Amino acid sequence: MTDGTTRVFTWEAGARIDVRNLGGEIVIEANAAGLKTLAGHLLTLAQDGTPNGAHLHLEENNGLEEGSASLVLERCDDE
Repeated sequence: MTDGTTRVFTWEAGARIDVRNLGGEIVIEANAAGLKTLAGHLLTLAQDGTPNGAHLHLEENNGLEEGSASLVLERCDDE
């Protein structure tokens, strides 16, 4: 909850998401359920009324596969 606004991030059953940092590029590899999960997280952050700076941390053993690089999804309305 941020500024009285509750956002719920849901996970598709069987979601698998792996994030790798290859130096010059980031690779997000996911099965269909994982891609739907990420899409849902992004749509949740894009909802009207979601405040600037609202974010979600995804880490190894917290939504991502073992060995994954950490990933932060953040809303930024600054131009």
